[in-house]
Amino acid sequence: MKLFVLFRFQGTNDAVASQFFLKNVHSQMRIAAFDLFGDPQVLGSQPNVFGELMRVLISPSPDVEAAVNWVIDGKENPDISLHMRMQINRPVRAVQAALHCLRKAVESRHLMSRPKVVVVSDTPSLIKSIVPNISEFAEVLHFDYEKYKGKMFDGLPKSDFREKDWGPAPRWVAFVDFFLASRARHGVVSVAHRRVGTTYAQLIAALAAAHNLADNNNNNNNTTSGSSFSFFSSFQSNLLTDGLKNQVGWGHVWNRYAGPLSCSNQSNQCAFTPLLPPAWWDGLWQSPIPRDTKRLAFYGVQLSGFGNVDTYSLQNYCNSRKTIVKTLTFNL
Repeated sequence: MKLFVLFRFQGTNDAVASQFFLKNVHSQMRIAAFDLFGDPQVLGSQPNVFGELMRVLISPSPDVEAAVNWVIDGKENPDISLHMRMQINRPVRAVQAALHCLRKAVESRHLMSRPKVVVVSDTPSLIKSIVPNISEFAEVLHFDYEKYKGKMFDGLPKSDFREKDWGPAPRWVAFVDFFLASRARHGVVSVAHRRVGTTYAQLIAALAAAHNLADNNNNNNNTTSGSSFSFFSSFQSNLLTDGLKNQVGWGHVWNRYAGPLSCSNQSNQCAFTPLLPPAWWDGLWQSPIPRDTKRLAFYGVQLSGFGNVDTYSLQNYCNSRKTIVKTLTFNL
């Protein structure tokens, strides 16, 4: 059993601290870190860390769970969740790409009968317009908060704070949508007006995959989480005009691929997406933007044109660092 004590290193944020283990000068430390964090070069080796933590640490309140069960109506949990982050927009190309990606998700899971699809969006009007299209091949579920009569939410004021960003629905609806979408048994599809794979969608997929793995283990099913659950990112063609250049930003799953290696002018894409998104820029085909290249250089990480780390340069940098010993004196 390997035990890690994680420290907060001064001047570090995001996943920088974990790199002190993954790129440690001691090989045994690197091997142990790979066991814990996964090999950055192999996305499939990344563990579903956040999903497993959420499965153990969080659960819906009784009122939120009652709202989720109101949608499920005593039947089986949904097969796939579709999350559409539209910011009060209704772009036709995004909807068409979403339908294509949703069909791909259904086919990849070999769901032969009419699967159940949960649709979650910050733009309720979009849900109403897309339901007829999805209903051609799936049963659609969604939480209509205006029809729900749960006692907890009676009289709660509706806030227009950041309505363009978060949508017009009351804030509590996001909790119901989250736990409803995380009931998906086979997959999650993320769609967006601008940046695909938001933190919200990532956490939905992670928690759903963790539930999926737990259910398989409880049922003595030998399938792994990687083969029994899928997370997809749906890109409409206009988001790919400049490759993934515009997918930068905190909390987005594809921001580590926004550099010059991303291909421009692609058609719609329905991309398999890791449950634990890359938090550094040294994985295969990852491509940092110039700002991030400079940031890595500050830590002694030199990148090639293909995004690979110059391990020799990093080793020299680590060896050149002075060993700092701080002595504390106690007067007894």
